[in-house]
Amino acid sequence: MKKTILTAVVVLFLGVFSCSEDFTENPRLNVEDLETFFLKEENVESAIIGIYDLMQLNYGRDWHSAFLVKLLPGDDANAAGGNSEDQGQLQNIDDYANVSSSNVSIASVWDHFYRTISLSNLVIENIKDSNLGNKETALAEAKFLRAWSYFELTTMFGDIPLRLTVPTSAAEFGIVKSSREAVYTQIELDLADAIASLPEKGALSDNFRVSKGAAQALMGKVLVFQEKHTEAIPYFQSVISNTAHDLEANSVDVWSINNEFGKESLFEIGYVSTTSRDWGNIAWGGRNESNLHIQLMGPRGDGIFDLTGTGLINGWGFNLPTGKLVTAFENAGDVNRKAATLMTEAELIAGGGSVDPSAASGGAIWDYEGAIRIKYATNPDDSSTDGVKELNYSTNFRLFRYAEVLLLAAEAYNKGGQDAAARAELNKVRSRAGLADVSTSLSGNALFEAVVNEKFLELAHEGQRFWDLVRWGKASSELAGTGYSSTNDLFPIPITEIDKNSELTIADQNPGY
Repeated sequence: MKKTILTAVVVLFLGVFSCSEDFTENPRLNVEDLETFFLKEENVESAIIGIYDLMQLNYGRDWHSAFLVKLLPGDDANAAGGNSEDQGQLQNIDDYANVSSSNVSIASVWDHFYRTISLSNLVIENIKDSNLGNKETALAEAKFLRAWSYFELTTMFGDIPLRLTVPTSAAEFGIVKSSREAVYTQIELDLADAIASLPEKGALSDNFRVSKGAAQALMGKVLVFQEKHTEAIPYFQSVISNTAHDLEANSVDVWSINNEFGKESLFEIGYVSTTSRDWGNIAWGGRNESNLHIQLMGPRGDGIFDLTGTGLINGWGFNLPTGKLVTAFENAGDVNRKAATLMTEAELIAGGGSVDPSAASGGAIWDYEGAIRIKYATNPDDSSTDGVKELNYSTNFRLFRYAEVLLLAAEAYNKGGQDAAARAELNKVRSRAGLADVSTSLSGNALFEAVVNEKFLELAHEGQRFWDLVRWGKASSELAGTGYSSTNDLFPIPITEIDKNSELTIADQNPGY
């Protein structure tokens, strides 16, 4: 069952953003006073749904989604689209070229994560001393979502403003950057509280909500990113030992609409097709509730890709697999997982389809390296017959799943000197993919490299690859010849934030921008 995530009333009555000019003396209309709003359990529930709704918007906002912004610096996907100037801000991220503090997609991701944090702060501040029956669970959800947002932000931007209260005037928006270490400390505090009060996966009141296992898994991931491998292991063990969490039987099952919010899912953003979008009511830049990115990322039409035999329909051509990813699958003999991730041109033609570069701009398909994407595919069964089909995909984004937990655990065990345990977790993922166990003699750095390669294959097109390469110190070697430089390890702080935040100056900008 999928539940429609509605925009909460609370989002409307206080526009608390990363740094905003929205403060005004004029009262907002059709809203309830803050002093009374949070006295009702149903209003607290609406506010929590509002936080999830902001997450949904951020990861699925037309051309400026966190999904694409996190994904495109990696070596598993190309921006693609119609040509080198199609959504230039995304092409720049993909090509490490002309990435600036005015990049609108990067700025959107920053702003929407801080909006999510602001609403989380609003909930926490207003119910922490209450006697509401749903207080503990609501606090836990708000703290998880705040922790998630700060983890995403510090991963992409490094040192950032750490805001834990709700500003009541424009003057209070001025806040200095905190170190990444300080941000991590707060994330750990929030996750500890979330773990203490969130229900287990099997006891969730709604399937889209985060569970205790999700918080434990995220805590482990945050610790691994800090190279606190031994500390991370107990959190992963708690998730792995809980029978509510497991791998789907086959790789392709992970992406089936029938398995959304399934046993492999730890944190998932839900979308629906029931809003019946068409070309007249589609809300560009707004909350559509459907996942427009599925259409955006489908193989381009206009006579370029004939998808006969695939069961898919054409899209707008963004997010094509790299040739490097295709080679990695083939070198690993990874047939099953490859088929759930991408399709080569030869496979497309063998199935009855075709590719016609002459139909593309300039006679060449931009950023095409011989394969189309199958993960998050344009499956017509995942859309609605109401409205315009390509505007109504209900495919969810799986942001955090059990397979990643197993690979993070394998990394933690390996770095902690427990190679037998690392091999055991790694082999679970390989077995699901139809691959043989790694050798029992594989250990040390060679075993770590096996984990690195497994993550490349398992998490392709999920936005993890680049940030792993950076933290592992592998970006310069793996991305050699692409235009990458160490400047690209972090995104620039948006110039809009520096302009509006009285405690930030150009000197606070990340190096190289």
